[in-house]
Amino acid sequence: MAAIKILPDIYSVGVVDWNVRNFHGHTYTTQRGSSYNAYLIIDDKIALIDTVFGPFARELIDNIKEVVPLEKIDYIIANHVETDHSGALPSIMPLCPNAKILGTAKCKEGLYKHYYQNWDFQVVKTNDQLKLGRRTLTFIEAPMIHWPDSMFTYCPQDELLMPNDAFGQHFATSQRFDDQVDQCALMDEAEKYYANILWPLGAVILKKIQEIQKLNIPIKIIAPSHGVIWRQDPARIINAYISWAKGETKDKAVVVYETMWGATEKMARKIVEGLASAGIEVKLYDVAGSDRTEVIAQMLTAKGFLFGSSTHDNDMLPNIAAFLEIVKGLKPKGRKIGFFGSYGWAGGATKEMQEMLKDSGVDQTIPELSFKYVPDVSELTSCFEFGSKFAQSLNSCGSF
Repeated sequence: MAAIKILPDIYSVGVVDWNVRNFHGHTYTTQRGSSYNAYLIIDDKIALIDTVFGPFARELIDNIKEVVPLEKIDYIIANHVETDHSGALPSIMPLCPNAKILGTAKCKEGLYKHYYQNWDFQVVKTNDQLKLGRRTLTFIEAPMIHWPDSMFTYCPQDELLMPNDAFGQHFATSQRFDDQVDQCALMDEAEKYYANILWPLGAVILKKIQEIQKLNIPIKIIAPSHGVIWRQDPARIINAYISWAKGETKDKAVVVYETMWGATEKMARKIVEGLASAGIEVKLYDVAGSDRTEVIAQMLTAKGFLFGSSTHDNDMLPNIAAFLEIVKGLKPKGRKIGFFGSYGWAGGATKEMQEMLKDSGVDQTIPELSFKYVPDVSELTSCFEFGSKFAQSLNSCGSF
């Protein structure tokens, strides 16, 4: 993509990665691709806000050249160390001989450990300012959103917030703004992004949003480092983050299972029938064949989760085990949770699933449901009742 003017003398010069389908070491699927956004501000002094993933450095350089020669860049703002935002620095810096990098102390440490270069670096803290001329940049430290080095950059003259990985989406599109894309797809990707990357950081995120609100700074545009720019209604994504960070949920259950010969699947489907009969929105996933990124996104606003597995070697099956390790790391506080599964000569799967998630932050658990071999008619009826009672406990916020 070429350089695109987003405001007078402010350009989007990042790149679109149309073909990426996995992120964060294959823990996150990006079915709609992604982008690595960088922004160029032209003033008496010229500032580049973030760079891009290393393999796209040439495209970033070409985009910048459309606006200004690289040797005229005075400052490079490094909001975040992660290589999808800093990877082009080793290619950019030799072309910007007078450029100074600005970032947090942790950013300075992290960039050196990534690239082992003694670049000219200025450490900045919250409320520090950089005067470019007509415009001023203000910095806001945002540790653990989502790395210790993270910070936001704000331009008060344009009411423009550039928060790097906050408020982003993995969403490849030729359009640059929120009002130019499909709204359902946009919010779907924003929710998926929050659920899979930021969910366990909810308390930190909520505190940071409240801190910014107390600063009483107007925000007309949010330009994140992935996805499209929020200009139509930036309050929409801010309010969504507040809701997600508070752990607000709806009457919804997500059922995730793995089955060996189909018995646990039969239980799962009958449990879903029981949930639906009580008026609960429900999603059912066989984890062995499902997109885990999508499953986690569906779990973000659900009040309850049910996990099922056949027993193998007195333990759960491997795909559900790997998935529950992810869930454990997300720390989904305030949800109700239950377990079910079939077994042969000995059980163990439901016990091991409970043990794995006991310290995950889940507030309430319900009795498990286990049957030997293939469930018969009466046992399937029990599965239906199990789902129905679980739904009622969600509706009433009471016990199972």
